[in-house]
Amino acid sequence: MQKRLNFKAAAPNALKAMIGLENYLASSPLSRTVKELIKIRASQLNGCAYCINIHTQDAIKNGESSQRIFLVGAWREAGDIFTQEEKAVLALTEEITMIHQKGLSDKAYADVLGFFSESEIADIIAAVIAINLWNRVVLSTRLPIGESLA
Repeated sequence: MQKRLNFKAAAPNALKAMIGLENYLASSPLSRTVKELIKIRASQLNGCAYCINIHTQDAIKNGESSQRIFLVGAWREAGDIFTQEEKAVLALTEEITMIHQKGLSDKAYADVLGFFSESEIADIIAAVIAINLWNRVVLSTRLPIGESLA
């Protein structure tokens, strides 16, 4: 696949806004683990190898185990490898990423509400939206693995 365009050069203000959202999320009280699980799972669903590559490496740097990273895509079948809180976040991530299929179910929302405040849930939703945005930019522009977008 050949890269289509340099997004940074073509839309610098859009990239700046995207980075602004990332800066906001970096200050969120959500754990690094939750943030990386969101990024990995959404990127898997979207087929974004670029982002899977980055965020699995980031998760490892943050102390995540290889076993858990390998099992993110099969988290429902992974037994107690993931906490109930993480499972609720992963379910929410999947439903928001695939929102065109069935929307966000009351069950997924209620499950995450059992662990997080409304403010934290807003941050989770923003994190899911952000990684979906990055995935779509990378996939649309065909950014090669290893090349910097920012």
